[in-house]
Amino acid sequence: MDPDGSSLLFRAIPPECRLSAEAKRLLKDFARTLSNRIAEGRAFTCLITNDKELRKLNNTFLGHDYATDVLSFPSQEKGDLGELAISAERASAQAREFGHTLSDEIRILMLHGILHLTGLDHEKDRGKMARAERKWRAEFGLPDTLIARTRARLPANQEAIL
Repeated sequence: MDPDGSSLLFRAIPPECRLSAEAKRLLKDFARTLSNRIAEGRAFTCLITNDKELRKLNNTFLGHDYATDVLSFPSQEKGDLGELAISAERASAQAREFGHTLSDEIRILMLHGILHLTGLDHEKDRGKMARAERKWRAEFGLPDTLIARTRARLPANQEAIL
């Protein structure tokens, strides 16, 4: 656990998605930055794992029987922000698809998840989360955000729900 109370856990990551020690250090630094800059110093835990684990979590907590890239679980305790789970397999595929590194994709997913943990919801907030994600992405030098990429793939009549 880092001094700010946040922690980053790596578990059951497939060999083709493994991160170097340097990449893990940079992700831990990014988690600390997210905690300090976006979450007002509140701690969170981020599990980086495989599709099987994300599918299990998604099914158990949301009733969706498929793997997803990131899940957010807000805390019920004061002071603690909550937990994120990220699939290294989904992140790796998305990084290849969008032409950036696995580390960048994990940082995009961490940012997206943290914004959810702070109470933003792109399905209900009329663009507030998309604007916040765009602002932080630019500030952190990240590639296009999850919401922006999804919006680019949708027909024009579907954009209103994001």
